Amino acid sequence: MARKIGSRYTAHQILGRGSAGTVWLGEGPDGPVAVKLLREDLASDQELVGRFVQERSALLGLDHPHIVSVRDLVVDGNDLALVMDLVRGTDLRTRLDRERRLAPEAAVAIVADVADALAAAHAAGVVHRDVKPENVLLDMQGPLGPGGSHPALLTDFGVAKLIDSPRRAASGAPGTTRASAPTTRIIGTPDYLAPEIVEGLPPRAAVDIYALATVLYELLAGFTPFGGGHPGAVLRRHVTETVVPLPGIPDELWQLIVQCLAKAPASRLRASELSLRLRDLLPLLAGMPPLDVDEPYEPDPDPEPAEPVETDGPVRRRGVVPLVPGSATDSNRDTHTSMRVPGPDELAGGALGTARVPRPAGGHRPGSARHRAETARKRRLALTAGAVALAAALGVGTWLAASGDEPPPQDTKHSTPARP
Repeated sequence: MARKIGSRYTAHQILGRGSAGTVWLGEGPDGPVAVKLLREDLASDQELVGRFVQERSALLGLDHPHIVSVRDLVVDGNDLALVMDLVRGTDLRTRLDRERRLAPEAAVAIVADVADALAAAHAAGVVHRDVKPENVLLDMQGPLGPGGSHPALLTDFGVAKLIDSPRRAASGAPGTTRASAPTTRIIGTPDYLAPEIVEGLPPRAAVDIYALATVLYELLAGFTPFGGGHPGAVLRRHVTETVVPLPGIPDELWQLIVQCLAKAPASRLRASELSLRLRDLLPLLAGMPPLDVDEPYEPDPDPEPAEPVETDGPVRRRGVVPLVPGSATDSNRDTHTSMRVPGPDELAGGALGTARVPRPAGGHRPGSARHRAETARKRRLALTAGAVALAAALGVGTWLAASGDEPPPQDTKHSTPARP
């Protein structure tokens, strides 16, 4: 059912739903558009509407072939909508779900396009803060690039920042404001969050580079380098763990990934540098098939299961985890989330339960649910054997005490008789 969006646009068909609202196929004065209509509770928040209006020039000013441009901002009654370019294609998450992992040449070409988009945004002073496959659209009508890749466009600039910005409360004389208590929230998706965000530092351009390197790792491996399990554990890994190598790719590409996943923001490349170096590597990757990588198990959130269960059935592969257990994935995959910054004590500790420890041949990966179940089974067998041995020892002692026999006489057959 069609609905009017302001005075210039008509929304005809829902393309998808997300945590922030609904994306519609729409029509405007210049032809088809995509209309992102925010939820009513967001649209009725006057403070949020004010932030969107303040950021209008920044949102409309991002013009680049690899950015999904925002054409207009509509504030009309209970409607708050972003009118964007319509991209005829799918998002990168959908392609990953279908193909599991991409050939290195195609993966690098896609990430190079996104790096170009970030370079333009960073030059304009805009940090995306939520780079992930859901926010990368593939233009199926565009010319094919290296490895048969479709042109990649980055979308949803500024939406996470605007919706989750810390509130400001009015105080004192009219027209003056004071900042509320310092925010302790994290904006983004746990698998792609840079360590400095986890530690509560302000996001700079380097957080987008870290997230994009995580996306590249995921395109190559089929899983993110620090994901899996409880979101708090994912956040801790970003701060405390190093990335596990991917076999089968040129060392130049691996070193590039490592540099962009550096814990220190200053050690990472700039977006323009990353794009240039990725494109230089494309000839090395021509014709390479997707990697054959041992996919990690998803760790059990319960470190000590009360009733370990052994199973030979399939283990669910690890993917991006929601912050709310059991919540459904959004159909148009444009979600962003915010959560509390963990304290130093929560970030301390080792990698118990991580899914990136290499699995020994013929065995289970340490920290996995199967490994813990096997360990618990062996512990139970050991305890049972010990109990049997103890019961046997106690039984012998009881028999001796009940028999009342004297100890056997000393054998003196070979002793020397005493001299008189």
